[in-house]
Amino acid sequence: MYRITKLKQAVVAGIAALGLAIGTVHAAATINGAGATFPYPIYAKWADAYKVTTGVNMNYQSIGSGGGIKQIKAKTVDFGASDKPLSVQELEQGGLVQFPAVMGGVVPVVNLETVKPGELRLDGQTLSNIYLGKITQWNDPAIAKLNPTLKLPQEKISVVSRSDGSGTTYIFTHYLSTVSAEFKDKIGNNTSVQWPSGVGGKGNEGVASYVQQLKGSIGYVEYAYALQNKMTYALLQNKAGKFVKPDINSFQAAAANANWANTPGFSLMLTDQPGEKSWPITGATFILIHKNQEKPETAREVLKFFEWAYRNGDKMATELDYVPMPDNVVKLVEASWKKDIKDASGKVVWTSALAQK
Repeated sequence: MYRITKLKQAVVAGIAALGLAIGTVHAAATINGAGATFPYPIYAKWADAYKVTTGVNMNYQSIGSGGGIKQIKAKTVDFGASDKPLSVQELEQGGLVQFPAVMGGVVPVVNLETVKPGELRLDGQTLSNIYLGKITQWNDPAIAKLNPTLKLPQEKISVVSRSDGSGTTYIFTHYLSTVSAEFKDKIGNNTSVQWPSGVGGKGNEGVASYVQQLKGSIGYVEYAYALQNKMTYALLQNKAGKFVKPDINSFQAAAANANWANTPGFSLMLTDQPGEKSWPITGATFILIHKNQEKPETAREVLKFFEWAYRNGDKMATELDYVPMPDNVVKLVEASWKKDIKDASGKVVWTSALAQK
């Protein structure tokens, strides 16, 4: 009897030790992602909070959407991130699933000594003509007409754009292509385009840095970067003819009537949306993950991270002026996980029950 009791104790101790070891491995686990710079501020904030809560590290490389797409296709990261939604055909070719993580706005920012944030007014046509190289001076009649009360300098406009493959560029050029047929024809809509002039910065960080350094410059960055760097942003005239400022309310207004349910692959663009309060350069940022998982445990950790972010990250997102995904969209996303993401045997990787563990 004594030997049996000792044996039971040894077994229990062994199980406990194994559990501790498993817990230690889980606590030290790291999931790796790469891609868009647009959502980097909120992903970093979520990652810090998630590590405190779960012990799991989320390592995210802010390298641009183009890099994120390449790395997930090459399977060198556990998930990719892109502000450019991939088409259904692109997703099928890459064996990928796509879902939106959060929404935000792309903002024109300027370096003009005489102008304060929110004072400069621009419309889509004027902004497109600046990036077409047709408007080259800040006191151009087209800009002056929109800003009759501003003292605009007789100064050359230094145009700053992204030098890397960028979802921020994709959203920006999608808007300019929507409002200007000439821009669509001559430059077009893509993650990387041939700009007629100017300098290029890598990432939102690079564009923000150039605009801060170059007097008379204009660039485009994700709103969180404009806020964090205390940059001078412009008001934009929206589809309803109203000049609006970039903030969470105008981003939410643009996203209010988005039809995610009937959009295959969640590949929805939110630029130039109707509504008097809508910010015209609003967009979602997307996560890419493989349908067929060679490492289902890692994939499950990725999905658990984003499930946690959907449930617990809204306040952090709004503090950085991102728009959290609506609950009805989250339900659609999680339904797609259950349906589309599987291991080598065809078993579903993620379920609600697993997510609660």
